[in-house]
Amino acid sequence: MNFDFSGNPVFSGLNEEKYNTVISLPSPCYVIDEARIEENAVVLRDIADRCGAKILLAQKAFSNYAAYGLLSKYLDGTEASGLYEARLGYEEMPGKECHVFCAAYRSDDFNEILKYADHIVFNSPNQLKKFGALAKKSGKSIGLRVNPECSTQDCGIYDPCAPKSRLGTTRSMWDRLMTNELISMLDGIHFHTLCEQNSDALKVTLERTEELFGEFLRNLKWINFGGGHHITRRGYDIDTLCRCVKHVSDKYGVTVYIEPGEAVALNAGYLVTEVLDTFETGSTAVAIVDMSAACHTPDVLEMPYKPPLLGAAPDDTKNFSYRLGCPTCLAGDILGDYSFDNRLCVGDKLLLGDMAIYSTCKNNTFNGMKLPEIYMLKKNGEAQRIASFGYNDFKCRLGG
Repeated sequence: MNFDFSGNPVFSGLNEEKYNTVISLPSPCYVIDEARIEENAVVLRDIADRCGAKILLAQKAFSNYAAYGLLSKYLDGTEASGLYEARLGYEEMPGKECHVFCAAYRSDDFNEILKYADHIVFNSPNQLKKFGALAKKSGKSIGLRVNPECSTQDCGIYDPCAPKSRLGTTRSMWDRLMTNELISMLDGIHFHTLCEQNSDALKVTLERTEELFGEFLRNLKWINFGGGHHITRRGYDIDTLCRCVKHVSDKYGVTVYIEPGEAVALNAGYLVTEVLDTFETGSTAVAIVDMSAACHTPDVLEMPYKPPLLGAAPDDTKNFSYRLGCPTCLAGDILGDYSFDNRLCVGDKLLLGDMAIYSTCKNNTFNGMKLPEIYMLKKNGEAQRIASFGYNDFKCRLGG
């Protein structure tokens, strides 16, 4: 096949030689593009140097630690959503900052978290009251997540500012529950309200956060702008991001943290899959592939979205249209409807793009589906297998 890789930002990390290497790998498999990871990291490092922000990897989006050695050259550390991510960041990015936020900490987990995290963010005044003194005594930097109640997106499942949100302390909660003793424990505040958004949404959110919580910032050491910043996407407004960082750091004398996840590994991964069967049902042509949206790319169904597919159109504009289905028993386990220049045949390999984020860190073995192997596409064009899985990876999760 002949593809114009440069014309598509999702696949622009490929050339003909790299494509041939990737498509020849066993199916299904994930492929992480080392060169694209570094390109994203360079952009993030340049922004940090330009505006003085500290940038962390949000491991919830990308936690393939084989890339952490490379990322540690450019980033300031990791952000975790719980005990195991905190330990992973501590062990695999040694010497870097390790931040953790959780909506509620378990007492038995918290003592172990203290071994790994240097910044601990609480979700509510109740959690701060329960664990804050212990964390402070252990020498940790303490933060509280706030909810500025400022929605800038339409997708409710990803909107921490949606009505009845469980994430973050609103100003009314602060006024009711934050005593002087609790306020004195704080080194910083944290907000996270964005999802795949540009810096105009950050500007709106920041203005609202200042309006509600600005009076407390002068007595703090840091503020964390959270994640959801699509910094490495083409067209992202870096100037506005830097102005937001400089404004807050200059006005309040605080260090600004940003913790992107997707931006670190955006367009830096692929998933190879093979056509197992084709048939027609009514007027619809169906192709069954050997990977599962439900198991291997769950965000496709949860968000939902249609993943980019090299050489295919996401509509019926090409000659042959197919519904790409998956092998599990879930009726809705479908990648989506695509069209192709040529008919699909059993044995054809297809390449999904932007598969480094929210894929390997969210996959599962529903129906006993085997987890795909993971490869690192090195900068020299060679593919190195970094993980493989088998029956025991399915069985050990279920008892025994």
